[in-house]
Amino acid sequence: MENVNKKRPFGFYVCSLAFTFERFAFYSAKWLISVFVVASVINGGLGLTPADAAKMSANLVAFTYLAPIIGAYVSDRYIGARYLVPVGMILMGVGYLVGWQATSASMVNIMIILVSIGTGLFKCQTNAITGRLFDDPRQLDSAFSTQYSFVNFGSFFGTTILGVVAGVKGYSFAFLICAIMMFIDAAWFTFGWRYLGDAGKKPFKIDERNKENSKTKEEEEKKPLTPMEKKRVAAIILVSFFSVIFWVFWYLAYMPVYYYWGGETGVANWMIGNFEVPTAWFDSLNAFMCIALGPVLGSLWTKLSKRPKGDLSMFKKTALGMILLGLSYVIFAMADVTRAGKLAPLAWIIAFGVVLSLGEMVFSPLGNSFISKFAPPRLLTSMMSVWVLAVFFAGKSYGYLYEFTLKFEFATAYFTIAAIAIVSGLILWAMDKTLNGLVDEDGDTENVA
Repeated sequence: MENVNKKRPFGFYVCSLAFTFERFAFYSAKWLISVFVVASVINGGLGLTPADAAKMSANLVAFTYLAPIIGAYVSDRYIGARYLVPVGMILMGVGYLVGWQATSASMVNIMIILVSIGTGLFKCQTNAITGRLFDDPRQLDSAFSTQYSFVNFGSFFGTTILGVVAGVKGYSFAFLICAIMMFIDAAWFTFGWRYLGDAGKKPFKIDERNKENSKTKEEEEKKPLTPMEKKRVAAIILVSFFSVIFWVFWYLAYMPVYYYWGGETGVANWMIGNFEVPTAWFDSLNAFMCIALGPVLGSLWTKLSKRPKGDLSMFKKTALGMILLGLSYVIFAMADVTRAGKLAPLAWIIAFGVVLSLGEMVFSPLGNSFISKFAPPRLLTSMMSVWVLAVFFAGKSYGYLYEFTLKFEFATAYFTIAAIAIVSGLILWAMDKTLNGLVDEDGDTENVA
């Protein structure tokens, strides 16, 4: 067999580093909004309620998932992706400048709108350009895995550094750093155009490579779905429902860390020596665990695949991710039960974050790879949109869910969430053979371990 060419074009690193800068700013801003909105005016905040801040943070997450659908439509039909990317970066930078000067909830909402539109012009387009930089499709899995590491490095360094900076220089100054990072990012990507070849010069729908066999594609799209294709569409929609449950609870997890124990300053008085740990470091913990767990889980899945039974099926892996999410909430609730009115020991929060991240890393393979493999080709974009909309609804909902949990005792609310997540995972595990039957052409279940 011909060896895979492992040399990557420099344009790949242009795109990957662009993600590092952007995620540095985005994940920092996600935390900054949460603590800035609830901080008292005298401490440089807006003095609003945690419920208000949770909803604003949720809007940032939700609309940065929805906007790329619109951005992808533009880059597919009207403007080359490479020209949209720096425009998106500049819009995000302007948004963070608004955050730097924000004195009201309205200004925070303007920031969220600008950052969301900018993300819509940046995210899908940069991924699409990356995919077109490689002539050998066998390089893509490794390339996108490496790019995901660049994403997590950006998240880790952003929240780690700005968590400290915000405590010293204030939230507004931290927003300014986010803006500066995006302007540097726009300059970097524009400089890198020369290394992208022809990728992203033309709208993707009229790219010459996409015009091949267009008549055949049009004829194919007019054919009705086969029974198997209908089953696969049903499986994607069903599993997307479980995705909403997973992500709404995953995003919700950050809110109590910021507010219930984090107080109004974003610092929970957890100490390492004489240093107060910023709550932003909970985000840093997640990014660090994603970096650390990637190779570990990759090795585990490889080892399991060598068993006579084979690897766990994709549905069992996602079910296990749901169960781990539920177990993380058990730890969270136990932290409250055992603290006896005092601040929960930092070890409880670290354990919560580690198990939460482990659940994410086990669950996350479902998404794009599942849909890319099983969606009918003519409905690939539509099915991808279903998945994106599932995450959008999860992102839009968690702020309201957090507001609802405030009506109950902390442990009661979070033990209940734990139970819902675990039961959902067990249901998904029990449906494994049924779901495999829906997507498997031969009716067998591969990887039935």
